[in-house]
Amino acid sequence: MKDTMLCRRMFLKSSAFFAATLLGAKSAFAKIVDGNEAGTLAEGKLSLYNLNLNERLTVTYRNAMGEYCQEALQALNWLFRCHYTNEMTKMDLRVIEYLNRLDNTLGGNNEIHIISGYRSPAYNAMLRSKSKGVAKDSLHMKGRAIDLAIPSFGLDQIRRTALTLAAGGVGYYPQPGFVHIDSGNFRTWG
Repeated sequence: MKDTMLCRRMFLKSSAFFAATLLGAKSAFAKIVDGNEAGTLAEGKLSLYNLNLNERLTVTYRNAMGEYCQEALQALNWLFRCHYTNEMTKMDLRVIEYLNRLDNTLGGNNEIHIISGYRSPAYNAMLRSKSKGVAKDSLHMKGRAIDLAIPSFGLDQIRRTALTLAAGGVGYYPQPGFVHIDSGNFRTWG
């Protein structure tokens, strides 16, 4: 996959969005992500490596005006698919944005190692049979959770940074070597 995905549709929507902004319209999305006004967001760009699938993706999924590229989101959904069943789901944009904010807060352009994104019900049940630490109704099964590591940062620093963002759940798993983030209510464990 190319280093950066550009979409004609994104360009056209962005042009229309920019024109609307000049006329006084504001991006509701921009307010949701960071409380920013339209046009002040950093691009939504991620560099990911899925350890279980041995696949990499560097993608710009949102421009600075809050417009999403559907092809890029589809590529993210595919990369976050369940490695056990090869099933994919539509990942929650809030967890994608949380991941992007985490990366940017840590300096940006980090290669983020994905341990788990979407989990099929079959895979989640198998994990539950082996560990008491796996939730029966895991947010992973809803495309709302990501387990990750960033090799250039210690897990404790990643956890602390995620906690300062307070954008959802933060789980700390130092033994298996990952931090869990999700788009649920803010809470912490581990």
